[in-house]
Amino acid sequence: MIRFYGRILTLAVLIVVAIFIWEKIKGISLFGNTRTETTHNMVLKEITAMGKLELAKYSYRDVVEQKIIRDYLPDPKAMLIIQGEAIGCIDLSKIKADDIVSEGDTIIINMPDPEICNHKIDHSKSKIYHTEYAFMNEKLLMEEAYKKAEQQIFETALASDILEQTKKNAEMVLKPLLENASGKKVVLKYKLRSTLERLK
Repeated sequence: MIRFYGRILTLAVLIVVAIFIWEKIKGISLFGNTRTETTHNMVLKEITAMGKLELAKYSYRDVVEQKIIRDYLPDPKAMLIIQGEAIGCIDLSKIKADDIVSEGDTIIINMPDPEICNHKIDHSKSKIYHTEYAFMNEKLLMEEAYKKAEQQIFETALASDILEQTKKNAEMVLKPLLENASGKKVVLKYKLRSTLERLK
């Protein structure tokens, strides 16, 4: 009987020792240190879901004088007060998987160039200030004035560095969102000055 209990006790001690040894060695790999690599599809999905992200809006007020030059009759004229806006954005749907690079605790994203995605006149806030000899030519004067004013908004926005402001705003708005989604530091990189020429 004593022998039986001795065997039971020995077996119990062996089990306890085996459990202790297993707990100590189970975290050690026979093939050296291992680490896990996480792909950032989640970040890519977060980015592409945003589509065109509007990041800067410039508002303009302009006084435009439009006239039709005639050889003999007085020149029809119109003076308009025009208000409009230009919006700088980044088309995030252009970002592909290979534009996102993970280096340790940092994610580097190669961004598409910022662009002016919209420039327009706010007709509800624009008005005719004065006309002379317009009569039957008023519609033509208005159309030409609005067309030139819209082009002027685009050119003025470019000259006012709206694209640089769009990049700066991306740092303030987009970076925190992506860092929160990935849990890593995010660096936004742009190509060295491409596309959108200022004035042709």
